Amino acid sequence: TFAYQNKSSETHFFLFDKYPNGKTIQDTKNEVFPPFDKGMDLINEGKTEAGYAEFNKLPAWFFEVVYSGGSGLVSPNMNSTTTVNLEPGYYIMECYVKMPNGKFHVSMGMAKPIIVSNKKSEVSPPKATTNITISSTEGINYNGSIAKGPQVFSVEFKDQITHENFVGHDVNLVKLADTTKLEILENWMNWTDPKGLITPAPEGVTFLGGVNDSPAGSVGYFKVDLEPGIYALVSEVPNTIEKGMLKTFTVSE
Repeated sequence: TFAYQNKSSETHFFLFDKYPNGKTIQDTKNEVFPPFDKGMDLINEGKTEAGYAEFNKLPAWFFEVVYSGGSGLVSPNMNSTTTVNLEPGYYIMECYVKMPNGKFHVSMGMAKPIIVSNKKSEVSPPKATTNITISSTEGINYNGSIAKGPQVFSVEFKDQITHENFVGHDVNLVKLADTTKLEILENWMNWTDPKGLITPAPEGVTFLGGVNDSPAGSVGYFKVDLEPGIYALVSEVPNTIEKGMLKTFTVSE
C-alpha cells in the first residue's frame, strides 16, 4: 500500500514498470528516453508522422516491460492511497506527465528503481465499497450509487491492451467543476496530443488518484474521502468517451 503526497505544483502519478531480466534504469536512459524525447519534440513542432517514426526506434526489450499498477493522477497538494500486488523483480517507478515545455517528468528525473523482494508482505486487500471493472470492450463499469465520505474502490482489469498512445488502460478519479467540459478532459488524457497530459491540467478538474495501468486479471485498490459534487472515472487513453472509459457520477449531500 502506497501513500502518496503530491507536494509539487504539478499533477503527477506513479506507475510501476516491471523490467525484463538484465535490464535496468541505465538501459532506459540510453535506449528509451532518446526516442520518446525526440518523438515528442517533433510532435510538439507539428511533425506528427516524424514523431511517431521516432517511437519505432524503441528497443525490442521495451515491449517486454509489464506495467504493474500504481497511483492514478494526483493534483497538486492532494494525497492518494493505492494498494497493488507486485511480483518479485526489478521495477522502475515513473511519472510521464509533461512539463509546460512538453518535456516528460520521467526525462527530468522522475524515474526511480524499485526492487521487489521475494519476501511476501503482510498486506491484505482492503474491503471495497465500490467495485469497478475496466476492459477494452466494455469500458469502465460499476454498480450502485457512490456515497460521500471515506470510500475504497477496487479496480478489476478484465483485460489489457496497448492503445494508440502505446499504453494500456487505467482508472483515474477526478472531481469536476460545474463548468468542466468533458471533451477537454478527454483530450488532455492522451499524452501523444501536444496539449495532452501537460502542465497545467485543465481548469475545473481535481485528480484524486486511482489505479494505474495493470495486467489483465489483476485487481488494484484506492482510497478516497469524497465530498458532495460531480466526479468522473476516466482512463488515460485516446477517445475515452467512445470507448466507454469516461463515466461521470454525482455524490449527494
